Parts: sequence; C-alpha cells; structure tokens
Amino acid sequence: MDATSGVPDEESPEVTQEMMDRGTVTFRGIVIRGPRKTGRPLGSGKKESIHVMFDKDIVAYYRASGPGWQTRMNAALRASMPKRIGSAKRLAVARTKRPLTAGKRTASR
Repeated sequence: MDATSGVPDEESPEVTQEMMDRGTVTFRGIVIRGPRKTGRPLGSGKKESIHVMFDKDIVAYYRASGPGWQTRMNAALRASMPKRIGSAKRLAVARTKRPLTAGKRTASR
C-alpha cells in the first residue's frame, strides 16, 4: 500500500471525470453508486404546471376513473381543440378568444 497522499494505488484507484459524470466508481469488480437524486424525475418539457379551478363534479368524475385521470382529462381538453392548427397559432388563438362557456344564456323578457 502506498502511503503517499493523493497518489492512486490498488486500494484507492484514481477517480476519473467519466466516473464522476456517471456517479459510479468500480472497485475490484464492485460498482459503487453515488448519491441518488431525490424528487420527481424531470419531465419531457412539453407540459406546464398551472393552477386551475374545475367544478367539483368534473374532478370527481375523472378521479373516479382511477389512476391516470389527469392524463385522461388532458386528452379530453386536447380533443376539444381545433384540428390542424400549429402549436404557435393555437396559443395565439387561445390568448385572443374569450373563455368557452357551458352554454349561451338568452335573455327572456
């Protein structure tokens, strides 16, 4: 065993930049992993987290359908969008139009 400080030997192999990038070190055939990253995994970058209020019965309906209810709700919203509109144009249209309503109210006089 070499007692010289900072010099790799059989007991303490040199740690390379590649090992640091991977977060693993192999020593005598044993893989030693670095600390695990905590938290949720990174998403695809195609979704945005927002705060939205829905009617209780709508949320109850989707939640009752089981795991994946938010994905199904997203699919239903996507299905209601106009077809064949590019994403940039779709965003521009969404910003200029008034929100959709459940139905038209007519004045009865």
